[in-house]
Amino acid sequence: MLTTAQVLAQNNFGDTRTGGLAGPMGLFLIVLLATATILLIRNMNARLRRLPDRFPQQPGPADGDRAEATVVDPADGTAPQESSTNTPNGSQQRRNG
Repeated sequence: MLTTAQVLAQNNFGDTRTGGLAGPMGLFLIVLLATATILLIRNMNARLRRLPDRFPQQPGPADGDRAEATVVDPADGTAPQESSTNTPNGSQQRRNG
């Protein structure tokens, strides 16, 4: 009959030499994923640096009938003039800010 010490001392973990490739393979995969991540981050940063600071205003689906914003001076009865300011509207302020 087996005693408690003999049951606890018995090696039930199998042959440790057959799984000898798991450690180096795991290290290789971690290094490969880290290298790919670093290269992707560098590529994204380079692409973001090439973008302009501001993009030109493009008419959206709601602004399809008007190409430029116009300002009407109620005191002056003349034709509307194009706005010369480049201030962003509310949706642009929320998106950029």
